Amino acid sequence: MSFLLPLLISILLGLLLWILRGRTRKPGEPPLVKGWIPFVGKALDFGKDAHKFLEEHRREHGDVFTVQIAGKYMTFIMDPLLYPGIIKQGRQLDFHEFTDKVAPLTFGYPPVLGNTFPGLWEQIKRSFQLLQGDHLAPLTESMMGNLMLVFRQDHLNGASDWRRGSLYEFCCSVMFEASFLTIYGRPATGGRHGGMDRLRNDFHKFDNMFPFLIAQIPIWLLGRTLAIRQKLISYFLPQHMSQWTNTSQFIQRRAQLFEQHDKLKDVEKAAHHFAILWASVGNTLPATFWAAYFLVSQVEALKVVRQEIVDVLRDSGVDFSTSNDIMLSKEQLDKLVFLESAINESLRLSSASMNIRVAQEDFSLRLDSDRSVGVRKGDVIALYPQSLHLDPEVYEDPQTFRFDRFVQDGREKTDFSKDGQKLRYFLMPFGSGSSICPGRYFAINEIKQFVCLLLLYFDLQLEDGQNRPGLDPSRAGLGILLPSSDVRFRYRQRPV
Repeated sequence: MSFLLPLLISILLGLLLWILRGRTRKPGEPPLVKGWIPFVGKALDFGKDAHKFLEEHRREHGDVFTVQIAGKYMTFIMDPLLYPGIIKQGRQLDFHEFTDKVAPLTFGYPPVLGNTFPGLWEQIKRSFQLLQGDHLAPLTESMMGNLMLVFRQDHLNGASDWRRGSLYEFCCSVMFEASFLTIYGRPATGGRHGGMDRLRNDFHKFDNMFPFLIAQIPIWLLGRTLAIRQKLISYFLPQHMSQWTNTSQFIQRRAQLFEQHDKLKDVEKAAHHFAILWASVGNTLPATFWAAYFLVSQVEALKVVRQEIVDVLRDSGVDFSTSNDIMLSKEQLDKLVFLESAINESLRLSSASMNIRVAQEDFSLRLDSDRSVGVRKGDVIALYPQSLHLDPEVYEDPQTFRFDRFVQDGREKTDFSKDGQKLRYFLMPFGSGSSICPGRYFAINEIKQFVCLLLLYFDLQLEDGQNRPGLDPSRAGLGILLPSSDVRFRYRQRPV
């Protein structure tokens, strides 16, 4: 037995040497940035300020380089002129393999790819069509009614005195409940669900842990997150949802799909519905805050957008009064070009999504007609559009909010360039290609509706002595960044 100890020491030393040495760059591969901590690599530096981190390495290594982040090797493509070639890749770069691994771990349902639930993956993908096209009209109508319900009962009491609040909290409370009512429906009584504040607070607790879950940190290491997730999932058990009315066609269709698979337990069906809650509001809530904040912070922008809304209503024969409820149709919302520009500008300043694909094999990735780089099976190919959104060559004075930046001659502006070449992709808060958010049209409509009601029914002022809130970097790569602090504001109902 005496030979076992030296053998064990030899194996451990060999393993340690392999970990410390790690990967080395091969000919034809991009520059490699590993960091000095095994496995962790540059994750800590990336997490502090992803945009700054990537810009520093772009200056040092060029527009394409590979970084080790939390055990993964991620090749970043920093030149937006190269985006089209990456996005159209299909066979060798895949997104769904990543989501089918990470989403189940995050939300607590079993993977749907494979033979366990035959056909379910394709059926789920097709269900997202119910958030687009002609299906947007009833969703828009429902959302407007639910926003009016929450505003009217909680904030429109006829009083003309100023009230104080926190803008992020205000936006979240209204949008969370109105979105929930629109997507999942109302209780059997036809009014509002009880305990919505508790549900929203639990959701925020889970959402705070979301970056760790996406990084595949085991949920049992994250304090009470597992218990909170179980509590959230239980809200969507079939016996509860069956009692709700006016449920969206989207959720009805998904519930029907789940019922067709006997191997799917009730708690797993509920977990799928919970995942849709996060997809519906996880990024929409902060996006709504930023749109409202930037408009309220600029008197001229607020004035122009408010007048545009009034004009669209008047052109439709509606003489607006705060004593009456209004209904803005999808067609009317589409005419609000300055409002859409302001929302797009707020998304440009606040979004930090990462578009990723996973290499399915070792191959040479074609960047353009002149360049290719070698990538390895399992590597992540990443686009980080925040670098595009803050590029001064694409957007003049990029840190400044310009509500009309995306308007030209009274129409939507889509002509943005770099190096003298028109960009095909210039604004990417919702992803791209196969990974683009299927609910993006509904999300933009929701934000438009909220801002319309906010500006029409209320006078709004930010309280003095506040700086522009910073961006919380903890969600870098995951979508819209939260504000680092809330914003104090005053609001009162506008005169009739």
